[in-house]
Amino acid sequence: MISRDEIFDVVKDYSDVTVGTLGSHSALEIMDGAKDEGMQTVVVCQKGRETPYKRFKRLADNLILLNKFSDMLRKDTQSKLRQLRTILVPHRAFTAYLGYDGIEDELMVPIFGNRAMLRAEERTVKRNQYYLLERARVRHPKILKPEQIKGHVIVKVQEAKRRMERAFFIASSYKDYKQKVQQRIEKGIIRKQDLAGAVIEEFVMGTYFNFNFFYSPLNDEVEFLGIERRLQTNLHDFVSMPARQQMEVDIQLQNIEIGHMPASIRESMLEKIFEIGDRFAKATKEEYPPGIIGPFSLQSIVTVDLDIVVYDVSLRVPGNPIMATTSPYTKYYHGKTFGVGRRIAMEIKNAYLEGRLNEIIT
Repeated sequence: MISRDEIFDVVKDYSDVTVGTLGSHSALEIMDGAKDEGMQTVVVCQKGRETPYKRFKRLADNLILLNKFSDMLRKDTQSKLRQLRTILVPHRAFTAYLGYDGIEDELMVPIFGNRAMLRAEERTVKRNQYYLLERARVRHPKILKPEQIKGHVIVKVQEAKRRMERAFFIASSYKDYKQKVQQRIEKGIIRKQDLAGAVIEEFVMGTYFNFNFFYSPLNDEVEFLGIERRLQTNLHDFVSMPARQQMEVDIQLQNIEIGHMPASIRESMLEKIFEIGDRFAKATKEEYPPGIIGPFSLQSIVTVDLDIVVYDVSLRVPGNPIMATTSPYTKYYHGKTFGVGRRIAMEIKNAYLEGRLNEIIT
């Protein structure tokens, strides 16, 4: 693991800072927030995927084009990023394409956030997101073994083709589970060898919300930034059909996230939302010092009893650009509506101006 002292040595000579990221997932949101704060930006792109960052000309001051995303770990690429005085902002594609080992052991460029925590998002590691939720005393769905299925569950297993994505399906019994697994293996949606790493969760009935937070080391405070919900294909297309037609269509639902939509929540629920955010941030400090830095998301179900059940955790920038124009909660804090990209830029900018960069990077 690259130590914080090694990273502190990198930034001690920074005469300014540039906000950098990998060209996928949330890069546009991250750079847009930086430009709103008058900061320089750099985006690292894979050849053939650079068009959005060229088309939206305002956002990228510097574009580094590579044969593949993993070339970001090359020493010459890292040297260029350091010359630009870059602080990298991680997102899901960043961790998927560079890999946790590469980020932890090879990437000698400052990261906004806690690089040691990124791996905890994976359910297969020991001190994972379930562990952190339990330490925080935040409810999550019960985890079951296949033979324990006696009611509706949701099965999360790695896709066969898109290795950074998971295939989701609902099963109602052990027999139903085995049938649906076999169907998906035969259709090439999942692989048999990936079932060992699959997660089977109780299916919690309710309304889902992605609660987005931001922990500021500078203020020692957890901010509730806002809410968004996901659009999924082919699920949303399917459920818009009448029930009779649904029964006539033989397709495998995959729940592939394809977009976002805004949401708000009744004001009386905010106290519970603040509580789970504060508890989670506190637990990360205890388990992964210095704890969460910057954005995190608790993807949740609100039950009919108004209980919050967290079914997924993002320990980096979640993909939610819709929040930049729709969240009333940032306006309640700061007097203006903006998204996670700008909140990150505000923190980096203030840390630099106050001589406190060491508090926000690893």
